Amino acid sequence: TWLRTWLARRLPRIVVPGQFPHVNYLLLADTLAVVHLAFILFVVFGSFTTYRWPQMAWAHIPCGLWGVWIELTGGICPLTPLEVGFRRMGGAEGYTGGFIEHYLVPIIYPSGLTRTHQLILGGSVLVINLSAYGFLLWRRSAGAPTTPTDSAA
Repeated sequence: TWLRTWLARRLPRIVVPGQFPHVNYLLLADTLAVVHLAFILFVVFGSFTTYRWPQMAWAHIPCGLWGVWIELTGGICPLTPLEVGFRRMGGAEGYTGGFIEHYLVPIIYPSGLTRTHQLILGGSVLVINLSAYGFLLWRRSAGAPTTPTDSAA
């Protein structure tokens, strides 16, 4: 079709779906890695979204508890084996360990992730979010506006 031809000429690095079947799995793996990172950022910092949108707590609290539980128990998020599986189906090598160990630890802890690091990460997520929610509850109990729009009313 004209779209395949146009994409092939202008974006040579993007392979048209169906041309190389393994590329679809690699694209899925990369997309899942981005979603996984976004989820981790939401787990760590999502409590701050409740300052503007208090209803976000209903989505964030379960996600935050999941993230803390995964780190404190030394578990692996189910997104990790799914991503690794997509990579292997796409013909690339998978990796062992978890998402944090593979992508983030080389940046944060070049020597590798230890059980102590996991406990520190889990504890940090817990402290950050409990502090943010505590501040939000304190503001509510003090009668201070909880969102920027509350102060305008």
